[in-house]
Amino acid sequence: MFDNGAIKTEAMLCFNLYAASLAMTRFYKPFLEPLGLTYPQYLVLLSLNQEDKQGVSKLSNELQLDTGTLSPLLKRMETTKLVKRLRQADDERRVLVELTELGREIAAKAACIPQCIAQSLGPNFEEIEPSRLLLAKLRKVLAKTVPPVLAK
Repeated sequence: MFDNGAIKTEAMLCFNLYAASLAMTRFYKPFLEPLGLTYPQYLVLLSLNQEDKQGVSKLSNELQLDTGTLSPLLKRMETTKLVKRLRQADDERRVLVELTELGREIAAKAACIPQCIAQSLGPNFEEIEPSRLLLAKLRKVLAKTVPPVLAK
């Protein structure tokens, strides 16, 4: 693990999470490209397909994306006619996001992707299922843990 006091990247939990996330996103790419979607756009479509007309803050919380990341993403999706952003009449600060007809069509086509991923992974899929559960647990622990500030 240590070499002359230095930590090897492959021994670090954060590196392995980062590398696995990149690998998983790359794994999804051949399924998403024909639909013209990036992975974050796919997540937005999934969320809105489950519950349409969500507020930006609710969508942000669900997808674990800050609004500074989500807002430009939604703007691009609006430009490509996948979603509509609507200001609420009673509170103009609040923006609702809903799927357009095209967005619903693309979301319907994307509905098979989780099954395609599972099939592509084959027997490895069942092997990595415990990892999904462990990662969900890790997210919850990290969400309620405040890291100490390192001394300068």
